[in-house]
Amino acid sequence: MRILFDQGVPAPLRRYLVNHHVDTAYERGWDRMQNGDLLAAAQSEYDLFITTDKNLHYQQNLEGRTIAIAILPTTKWPVLEANIGLVAGQIDAVEAGGFAEIIFECD
Repeated sequence: MRILFDQGVPAPLRRYLVNHHVDTAYERGWDRMQNGDLLAAAQSEYDLFITTDKNLHYQQNLEGRTIAIAILPTTKWPVLEANIGLVAGQIDAVEAGGFAEIIFECD
């Protein structure tokens, strides 16, 4: 699966997604795009968009998109790493065009 990380997604997460090809919006030069434009650009090249923007599904019309979207609950790498099995498992399970809000205790 080809995955695009939005700004704010900790880059070390890519090490745990070994069966996938991961790029970041920054690496693509897309880091200044707004979410609607970013999703439109990503949809033509990626299967999954990972973000930490919990309001994305309220701000964007996601109906009809073919790219799957996963929302992480935090930008804090130590918290994500402590829950990496859950995070990686849910990312692996997202289906084309699907939406997953990954939820776990972040305290």
